[in-house]
Amino acid sequence: MLEIEDLSVDYGGVHALRGVSVQIPERSVVAIVGANGAGKSTFLRTVAGLVTPSAGQIRMEGLCIERLPTHERLERGIVLCPEGRRLFPSLTVLENLRMGAFRVSDRRHFRERLDFAFSLFPRVAERQKQIASSLSGGEQQMVAIARSLMSRPRILMLDEPTLGLAPKLVVEVGRLVQTINKEGITVVLVEQNAKLALRVSDEAFVLETGSVVLAGKSSALLESDEVQNAYLGGTVAV
Repeated sequence: MLEIEDLSVDYGGVHALRGVSVQIPERSVVAIVGANGAGKSTFLRTVAGLVTPSAGQIRMEGLCIERLPTHERLERGIVLCPEGRRLFPSLTVLENLRMGAFRVSDRRHFRERLDFAFSLFPRVAERQKQIASSLSGGEQQMVAIARSLMSRPRILMLDEPTLGLAPKLVVEVGRLVQTINKEGITVVLVEQNAKLALRVSDEAFVLETGSVVLAGKSSALLESDEVQNAYLGGTVAV
């Protein structure tokens, strides 16, 4: 579905990504594992169109999209849920969700998307009239993911969705990733909690200083001594 070939990104002479080549199969969950500064968020932002690559190609169903503006990638179904939730704090939960569907003018279509989001996030439905800044961190993260789903993604990219959450909520987010995927949505997951990421994904790749150093089935990487020693110490299991 999504093919990335020899992708490179430079920030003022610093190589954030170096010749990254990976494939994201349709209806899969793909995890990106790596230390802080490895290039994981840069990868997502480049696929979303927020960062321009210095080299390489991004193909969706055979069509090169690396030069398309962000809104055209959104129309093709590529949606990024950014690190840090990035809600509109003074707006209500429902108003935040409306921002995720700002291009939808048909009321029926909007209602269908809202019902879908509420079916996955009952707590978001319960708090739809509350101001976003009044919610707990876990609730805000649920709203952020629900807002992303309002864009009806084909590929949902989640950047650190468990950051700052309590262990119980970390497990819940992991289950939600699998539930979203069962709805036919491809999920690309960047997650510091490597054990969680590998347990809920089908395939994964490891980034180090902007380069892919390991790739394969998540179950195999979970058992890899190299991954165990580098990334799996002290993480939360699901």
